[in-house]
Amino acid sequence: MKRPFPPVEDQLEIIARGTVDLLPLDELKRKLERSYRTGRPLRIKQGFDPTAPDIHLGHTVGLRKLKQFQDLGHQVVLIIGDYTGMVGDPSEKSATRPRLTHEEVLENARTYEHQFFKILDPEQTEVRYNGEWFSKMSFAEVMELASKFTVARMLERDDFARRFARNQPISIHELFYPLMQGYDSVMIRSDVEIGATEQKFNLVTGRDIQREYGQEPQIVLTLPVLVGIDGVNRMSKSLGNYIGIDEPPEEMFGKTMRIPDEQIYPYFELVTDVTLEALRDIRRQLQDPRVNPRDVKRRLAFTIVRMYHGEAAARRAAAHFERVVVHKEIPEEIAEYPVSPGNHRLLDILVNAGLVSSKSEARRRIRQGAVSIDGSVVEDEFCELYIQKPVVIRAGKRAFVRVVPSDP
Repeated sequence: MKRPFPPVEDQLEIIARGTVDLLPLDELKRKLERSYRTGRPLRIKQGFDPTAPDIHLGHTVGLRKLKQFQDLGHQVVLIIGDYTGMVGDPSEKSATRPRLTHEEVLENARTYEHQFFKILDPEQTEVRYNGEWFSKMSFAEVMELASKFTVARMLERDDFARRFARNQPISIHELFYPLMQGYDSVMIRSDVEIGATEQKFNLVTGRDIQREYGQEPQIVLTLPVLVGIDGVNRMSKSLGNYIGIDEPPEEMFGKTMRIPDEQIYPYFELVTDVTLEALRDIRRQLQDPRVNPRDVKRRLAFTIVRMYHGEAAARRAAAHFERVVVHKEIPEEIAEYPVSPGNHRLLDILVNAGLVSSKSEARRRIRQGAVSIDGSVVEDEFCELYIQKPVVIRAGKRAFVRVVPSDP
């Protein structure tokens, strides 16, 4: 038996947490009142185009909001865009995105469901692939969908307008993206759709498409884009400023401790499960000059690790950070990298042992003074090591390896 919904005003306070837009608010209130009265949960939609295999904390901003809806008793519908993913969302893009094959999209999608359910309740989640309907549409049905929108309306979109004004190419298939996302809302009868602020045009288009197909339009709920650990750009794997939800606890803790102080509250608000009361307390602490923001940031890092790895792992990660980063001690457990006895280039060891991703990154870290051998900082990027006994190499605050001579 379904538990009763909380009072509408209580639901609205939770739903509004961390949001940028709730459009239209009066329609959302009416939907919630009807849901409360009839006992029918709202259908809350978010779409994901699997253009990359991993989910990071930036993706979880929407997933956290979906979980809040679930905790209020509503039904979440996740759309995995195996067809929209082949188009690629043109939002915030200054050029046509390279198209992925259906096989590439499906391969990425296989990892998504496992990662979704680290946050969401599977019992209150419906997962749909939009290939269910797009793969079966006739060309007549495609033309019918295209007739629901005008080119003039499409060019109201900022990124299309900029590219058109600059005489930059806009492919016809890109114009279909907002229509396809809107048609997803028709097919699953969405009551509310969630997306980042850059998605607002697509979400509002969904309202228009639903009206055209005789449905009550969805509510548009937008959320801020999460800034990466560099404090400048949106969180992105390609920029290297991300925290992956499948990363080891120590890595997750250490990366969180690197965010700028001004991002502590937004991270608590957008990517953690702390209560509204706790959020108010965190805001007070950050405004108190007697409180060191670093202590609040430690609480944030602990909270994030606990959410994905559990309490014990969070405690170990916190202890590891204190020992290795704060007190600059060598970790208790270090991976070993065996090499044949003799001379080896340091750059090769750094790359092959997995401490850095490339030789250019290795050179950059050496120039920054971030690489040391048995505690001595390396200054020469052309350094060679003569390996006849184990040595500990460090590259950055948390990357260690023990290089050991292999048996002859």
